[in-house]
Amino acid sequence: MGTIRDINMSAANAPTAPLPSGQGIAADLIAVLVAVTESEPLVLTIQDERALPSGPFELAHRSLQSGLRAWVERQTRLPLGYVEQLYTFADRDRGGAEQQVISISYLGLTREQRAAGEFVATWRSWYVYFPWEDHRVGAPAMIETVILPRLRAWAEALPASSLRHDRWQRAAITFGFDGRAWNEELVLQRYELLYEAGLIAEAERNGPLSPARSLAANDSSPSMGRAMILDHRRILATGIARLRAKIKYHPVVFELMPETFTLLQLQRCVEALAGRLVHKQNFRRLIEQQELVEETGETSQDTGGRPAKLFRFRREVFTERAIVGTKLPISRA
Repeated sequence: MGTIRDINMSAANAPTAPLPSGQGIAADLIAVLVAVTESEPLVLTIQDERALPSGPFELAHRSLQSGLRAWVERQTRLPLGYVEQLYTFADRDRGGAEQQVISISYLGLTREQRAAGEFVATWRSWYVYFPWEDHRVGAPAMIETVILPRLRAWAEALPASSLRHDRWQRAAITFGFDGRAWNEELVLQRYELLYEAGLIAEAERNGPLSPARSLAANDSSPSMGRAMILDHRRILATGIARLRAKIKYHPVVFELMPETFTLLQLQRCVEALAGRLVHKQNFRRLIEQQELVEETGETSQDTGGRPAKLFRFRREVFTERAIVGTKLPISRA
């Protein structure tokens, strides 16, 4: 997968780490902005597709979220819609020896659009960064040909059999080895396991790797996904995991849809986010039973076949469904 959409902006690149000067503790506000276009989950990136929009929390900001909105609109000129706080990271190696930096990340849902701002920004498929996560047409071949043998070698590098067993159990659970089911929500656990095993480029930043941990930590290796600055790929993994879990019980997917859509377009959006197929009949039955959508009385001619009914989201049921939850049938086949 490799959807690339450039947004023309006035300046060249974002700074590597937009942090305030001085000693002490600084807060870095980071945005995971997601859109879905043509059945592809996209994330907005800056700095040659290696960073997420971000900036320091400043005294002039009224709140953390207002600071985030200010930075995103300044850098990309994209007004934020749905936003929720994602996670706070406070690893000691983020700001160097003289400054402790915490990363306060947010998940935002929007629709892809062109804009102008301070930095060159690009909408990029999130599967470019996590190629092992897209299971819509079956498990990616790289899991068996690349990841499995490297994780097995990493596990076997330990001297004690009990430790080797524990390492392999973690790998089997997170990646679905040895007949286990694939759990699409374990995005962060898979990334952190690959990091610990030294199989992705970011692992090299903490110093030279031992031979057992340097099997594939190569920034130029496309098979292990595109690297990002600092801990931005870890933050992106956290955002994907949150969204994959949330679409099963909260109607946030409608934040990514146009005003009117077909049920097939809605289904493809859910599948793009989950990296899994859904059962078509069950999906439509649940959507109708939960009264999440209503017909517009119009049809779409852009289906390549028979005209399809157009629907719109029933905003009045949003609060109710946010409380009692929704259920979307992600296929386990």
